[in-house]
Amino acid sequence: MVALLVLFSLLGVVAVLLIVVIGRRNHAPTETAEGLLIEQEARVRAHESRGSFNSRTAHNSLPTMGDSHRR
Repeated sequence: MVALLVLFSLLGVVAVLLIVVIGRRNHAPTETAEGLLIEQEARVRAHESRGSFNSRTAHNSLPTMGDSHRR
C-alpha cells in the first residue's frame, strides 16, 4: 500500500513539473520578416506532408509516388 502511495505521489509530482515547464514556455510569435518566412515555409511543408503521408496515400500507391521521391 505504501509503494502504491509513493508511486502515485511521484506521478503527481512529475505531472505538476510538466505543467509548470510547459506553462513557462514563451510562445510569442516571430516579429522579424526572416522568422515569418521560416514559419510560413514550415507551415507549407507540414501541410504537404499531411497530404502525402496519410494512411490512404501510403497504402494505396506505388512506393515511388510520394513527394519524397520528386526531387
